[in-house]
Amino acid sequence: MEDYRPMAKVIMNHGAGGELMQEFLSKHVTNHFPRMQCEVPLDSMDDSAVVDDIVFTIDGHTVKPLFFPGGDIGKISVAGTVNDVSVMGATPLALGCSVVIEEGLDLDVVDRVMDSVGRTAESCGVPVATGDTKVVESGAVDQMIMSTSAVGKRSQYLDSNLAKAAEYRKVENRWLTDSSVRPGDAIIVSGYMGDHGVALLSFREGYGFESEIESDVAPLNGMIAEGLKAGGIVAMKDSTRGGLANTLNEWCAKSHIGMDIEYSSIPLRDGVVNACDLLGIDPLAIGNEGKAVIAVVPEMAEEVLAALRRTPEGRNASIIGKAVDGPERVVMRTEIGGRRILEAPAGDPVPRIC
Repeated sequence: MEDYRPMAKVIMNHGAGGELMQEFLSKHVTNHFPRMQCEVPLDSMDDSAVVDDIVFTIDGHTVKPLFFPGGDIGKISVAGTVNDVSVMGATPLALGCSVVIEEGLDLDVVDRVMDSVGRTAESCGVPVATGDTKVVESGAVDQMIMSTSAVGKRSQYLDSNLAKAAEYRKVENRWLTDSSVRPGDAIIVSGYMGDHGVALLSFREGYGFESEIESDVAPLNGMIAEGLKAGGIVAMKDSTRGGLANTLNEWCAKSHIGMDIEYSSIPLRDGVVNACDLLGIDPLAIGNEGKAVIAVVPEMAEEVLAALRRTPEGRNASIIGKAVDGPERVVMRTEIGGRRILEAPAGDPVPRIC
């Protein structure tokens, strides 16, 4: 008998970070690729791959609208890709930029976006070295899609950073991978969580919160270098789609540890919390575009925190908890003293934020 079951379809949450995206990638994308033998391969699902000590990553950007409070698709494309290389413990060297443009888009819009790409690249010291441009018929894309790639080399500070960590516990990995967190490690966030998602959603939907909240989009390579100079960092991640909740749960699953987190220690703006309460979404599950989550041996946590706070991007950094030996889950102490499981989101509740 002929099978009339409808075929499964791609949904928005397949590209929104979180558990559904991880399942989609493993079942329908990466399993079709030959496995490459390298130090940090694709199937590790870290922010970048490492091949012969060269760090490489690529990002696609479909943010809507193209311009939003605090940034635009050009700035987010450069910053996001620079950050993915930097959190591995590498120094980004150069960018590639590919753009697909809808026929009929105003040339003024193209100029504004490309000017932002250039200014952001110049500000973080990572030039655009190569690129590609395509134009498609009206309606084939929504104004513009931009992809950026980057290559980087091992940071000059990474070896000394890991050596300081090794004074206090065994360090197995040469890079700052998701599988490198161990019980006892302190967990640091570099600043306020949820700003980007709330700013973009509010501006796009006209809720009015944008008068108070701007996106946090920023390159973090300078801040990260200062943290590595202080030493003792063992893992780092650019907390984008799925937000802090997704990042912490990924670390638990890949490092086989649990986490104890203090909600009151997580930097959250009142405007973000109020907006999320009104909209019924969790600020810890919303993507960020200028924040790093950092695991550091506890003996060096205060030194790293101080180093981050001396930078503009890390001035609001905070220690929010620690990794523990236990079930692979995130347990969060609430403001009233209770404890709840902080689960990984199925996907970011705000679509097309990057």
